[in-house]
Amino acid sequence: MAWGITVPLDGIPLAEHPALYRELADVGYTDLWSAESNGADAFTPLALAAAEPRLRLGTAIVSSFTRGPAVIAQSAAALASAAPGRFTLGIGASSNVIAAKWNDIAFEAPYSRTRDLVAFLRTAFTGARIKEHYDSFAVDGFRLGLVPEPAPKILVAALRERMLRLGARDADGVILNWVSPRDVRRVAAIVREENPAAEIVTRIMVCPSQDADAVRAMVRPLVTGYLTVPVYRAYQTWLGHGAALADMWEAWDAGDRKAAVAAVPAEVVDAVCVHGSPAECRERIAEYVQGGVTTPVLALLPIGPDPREALRSLAPSS
Repeated sequence: MAWGITVPLDGIPLAEHPALYRELADVGYTDLWSAESNGADAFTPLALAAAEPRLRLGTAIVSSFTRGPAVIAQSAAALASAAPGRFTLGIGASSNVIAAKWNDIAFEAPYSRTRDLVAFLRTAFTGARIKEHYDSFAVDGFRLGLVPEPAPKILVAALRERMLRLGARDADGVILNWVSPRDVRRVAAIVREENPAAEIVTRIMVCPSQDADAVRAMVRPLVTGYLTVPVYRAYQTWLGHGAALADMWEAWDAGDRKAAVAAVPAEVVDAVCVHGSPAECRERIAEYVQGGVTTPVLALLPIGPDPREALRSLAPSS
């Protein structure tokens, strides 16, 4: 079974990650998936693992807004060539915060931008010259000079139904975030209806700690930081969690950040964050797989034991 981990790991310098990656492969991890927000970029941590043949590499995700289409194709082709057959490109719209507030790029028509980028990348990876006016951007005369063989798979970070169907239909599958095992069952049904063979990668916050109060105290600010962003707020409403998050949203909209954090119910934290003993964590992650996830990707939270110790305790071989 696939068993991934989100990289890079907090508290461990990037220079030490190659040795860590070998250790992760030794204890049964199969995948490394990079996250890109305000820390490392999506490609560099994976490039450090290209020489480890036991690990698949994936981006979760590269924003479809913050790089030009040609630059995304070049970066993906380089990594796919460094790790032939082991790299998967995860792309997605990201959010207005990252695109507009942090990068001064208009966050417009995210569905169209992501759809058009998938179409462009499919063609670019063949080495064809592209002169095309898509709905959301135009490319005039680009040809990829380093053509990867094989071409990397493309996954789409998807929230609601249109993007889920796009990822299943036009790409090779989807990447999910901020979901519970019950949410996954609903989402997987939509994806499988569109394409039974589609991959479903899911990032899962995990903390092998039995101090539930400490875990909840750490996760509540993360919930408010993410689930108040408009795209995630709409997503959680679509999933049916509007009532549970209503008090948090009301406090946030009123400008009371402290009250918003305090208003996050324990059941919301427990739904989106796996915690408990390592054995309990592995059992809960298995629920995601039973719900339709093909590749669970653990996002280790910085609490409790040393990250290396925590990863060993959560490994499939444990």
